[in-house]
Amino acid sequence: MYLLRSTSAPRVSLNAFLFGFAAVAVLVAGALSYLASSQPDGLDATTQRGCTVVAEQLEGECIAQSAEDHELAGSPLADYTIGGDSTLTGLAGILGAAATFAVLFALVRVLLAARPSRSRAG
Repeated sequence: MYLLRSTSAPRVSLNAFLFGFAAVAVLVAGALSYLASSQPDGLDATTQRGCTVVAEQLEGECIAQSAEDHELAGSPLADYTIGGDSTLTGLAGILGAAATFAVLFALVRVLLAARPSRSRAG
């Protein structure tokens, strides 16, 4: 009689997966942030139709002229920069990804702690 070996891959713990995923996300956020376009995205470009930008002021008639700054516009990571320094875009991406994963890890911990324990019958 032949014994069959299990060919299934080893299981990865949830923590190992989350830490690995976070590491990749932080690397991507840090490296790819420098490749992002500084041109307005689709929404910004659409709201600026009919206006021209002169010395960072909008001239003409467009929806964007009635826009106001967001309450958090002066926050440390606003506009994907650190304190308005656009050379630190990658670092801002890393800090943003790290903060997001810190919240995710905390949420997973709370959810796992609140889950009722399962006892094995047998």
